[in-house]
Amino acid sequence: MSTSATSQEARFIADALAAEADAVQRLATRVAAGGAEAAAFITTLDLLERCEGSLIVSGMGKAGLVGAKISATFASLGQPSIFVHPAEALHGDLGRIRRGDMALLLSYSGETEEVLALASVLKADGVHRVAITKCERSGLALACDQRVSLGDIEEACPLNLAPTASTTAMLAVGDALALALARRRNFKADDFHRMHPGGMLGAGLRPVLDVVRFRVGRNLPCLQASGTLAEALHTAGEGRRAGAFMVVDAAGCLIGLLTDGDVRRLVNAKGAAALSTALTECMTRHPRTLPADALVRDAVRMVRELRVDELPVVDADGKPLGLLDVQDLVAMKVVRD
Repeated sequence: MSTSATSQEARFIADALAAEADAVQRLATRVAAGGAEAAAFITTLDLLERCEGSLIVSGMGKAGLVGAKISATFASLGQPSIFVHPAEALHGDLGRIRRGDMALLLSYSGETEEVLALASVLKADGVHRVAITKCERSGLALACDQRVSLGDIEEACPLNLAPTASTTAMLAVGDALALALARRRNFKADDFHRMHPGGMLGAGLRPVLDVVRFRVGRNLPCLQASGTLAEALHTAGEGRRAGAFMVVDAAGCLIGLLTDGDVRRLVNAKGAAALSTALTECMTRHPRTLPADALVRDAVRMVRELRVDELPVVDADGKPLGLLDVQDLVAMKVVRD
């Protein structure tokens, strides 16, 4: 393919991305200006906050695919939610919906027959309904208690046919509502961890002390500042041990760290004479540490920033509780060896 053709395709892709970004930016600008758009979001948020059951999300075609993701986002942020296909709902899946639930119905045109039919049934059943649609005058908007209008959106598709920019804006609205609801409910990182115990997100939110293999009082001795390198090696003994020595003062507070690499360099430089070296002369003073309440993601960030293999974990008084080895993080697959 010629350079000219490649350049044209790159320009086309850039224009498509810009069209989708523009759809979201226009909506954000209208909401930021206040008025009817902002009020619609706040009223919808009020309804969501009062929802005592599940949030039912429904849409047809591409809007349905977006709806499934919106439902998953709400659920991950603490609001029980399920996606119900509008056609399936009319053929038995209405049994999934209870009176205390609330429905978020998606259709850019606002005239999708299956979604309109579902809105009518839910109205008869007394289920609160919110429409995300093109305008407030659509059939779906009029069939719902509240509506969020996306406005006129030109699709990224050159034919202005394939749902692209409109579904991007629809997804952004769903995400914004989910995040705003989580904010209202004071949803914390601990709450998020309970919803995401697996995968990289869950791993990063685990307390670092849960994954530390070397713990003071169990399999990790602390060395007194008055000791020598020979005494440190004797204390370490044989077999598996941490990749660094933690040195403490008379009060038991961490004052230094001596890594295996430090020991090797010292022995290479001084030979057998290195064994009589005082720990205070060869340790790294005031090493960076992790607090006892640190999370795995905090440890990953420090390991990457400092390019170190060991990080002491200390309590509020500066007394060591354990030593995080980079291999602890490798085992969790949150960093690479």
